[in-house]
Amino acid sequence: MPYTSKLSSNGQVEIPSEVRRSLGLASGDLVSYEIRDREVVLKRVEPLDTAFHAALSATLDEWNSVEDEEAFRDL
Repeated sequence: MPYTSKLSSNGQVEIPSEVRRSLGLASGDLVSYEIRDREVVLKRVEPLDTAFHAALSATLDEWNSVEDEEAFRDL
């Protein structure tokens, strides 16, 4: 079923409640837009898990030397 919204003078669009519910969107959530041949695909952006990222980053220094940078520079 297609849903419609009206574009405001500020370029804002209200996302219909059925679409928000379907995508699991709540106030403050991020969305992304992908343009495909004059159509837009709206997607919910999953938030970055900063605790996981910090824990993972701490384990990734094995190949973090000047020598490694030089060896892999051309890839």
